[in-house]
Amino acid sequence: MSEPQFLPQVARRDPMSNPLVMGKSSQEFLDLAQEPVDISQYAGTFYEEVGGRAVFAQLTKNFYASVAEDEDFRRMYPEQDLHPAQVRLQLFLEQYWGGPTTFSEHRGHPRLRMRHHNYPINSHYRDVWLGHMNKAIDQLELPMLQAETLRDYFERAAHSLQNTPDTM
Repeated sequence: MSEPQFLPQVARRDPMSNPLVMGKSSQEFLDLAQEPVDISQYAGTFYEEVGGRAVFAQLTKNFYASVAEDEDFRRMYPEQDLHPAQVRLQLFLEQYWGGPTTFSEHRGHPRLRMRHHNYPINSHYRDVWLGHMNKAIDQLELPMLQAETLRDYFERAAHSLQNTPDTM
């Protein structure tokens, strides 16, 4: 598939963070997830309530560590190194929950269904993904309401991304 010709000069294909990176290179994008964030700028958000960047970084680290141990499910992730996927998820979640908008600034609109359409997600893989995410949430030891808020979101998101019927 060829790249659309109407993309601005700063937009380009990047193998480390497909499908599109706006502006910064892959390494610069990955480094953004490590930069300190002044959590006071996000007062009143769920992002601030749970503890900001550190919590979302740990959540995604926990999640991808669990995925890495699951030989069957790990095949769903084409990258050899899961760290770029971890950073993309971290920055997406930070933005979704009211934190920095780094994800959209550098990757464009999240378009979750579009970004996942190449991966066959049936109820089995949806549930395996949710199992890894729930394990990651458990490891955070958040207050019950915060943990359940995350679980509710991930449950709805996982169901919305299911794109392949179950076979008999």
